Amino acid sequence: MPVRSADAEWRGGLVDGNGEVRTGSGVLSAPYDWRSRAEDGPNTNPEELIGAAHAGCFSMALSHILGEAGHTPTRIHTSARVHLEKQGDGFAITQIELTTEGEVPGISAEEFQKHADAAKAGCPVSKALSGTLISLAASLKS
Repeated sequence: MPVRSADAEWRGGLVDGNGEVRTGSGVLSAPYDWRSRAEDGPNTNPEELIGAAHAGCFSMALSHILGEAGHTPTRIHTSARVHLEKQGDGFAITQIELTTEGEVPGISAEEFQKHADAAKAGCPVSKALSGTLISLAASLKS
């Protein structure tokens, strides 16, 4: 498997500075700053990017697990809410809430939940973030 890369450049102090994150593929080049991290600014931030990576990885893992079980999904939509909280002198990502909805012909809600739980445990991003509380709400759309 190839190694993936990204880089970031930051200019200035924490509160008044800004930067840009870029993926090695060139698909993403986006500004980021403290306001977008700590308040509600217009740019991206590391937690948002972690959420996107986690939602994407989880959706792919769930699709794979469902397919292996003979239930190819029509659609899987996953959202990830990443919580950044002040702890002591710094900050920590304390929780990630995954919410997924699947359209999967011929499967019960219970079986869908079982496969979603397996995807949460097995997706590489979940494994990388294993020090963080990860919750999952899964629903099957009929």
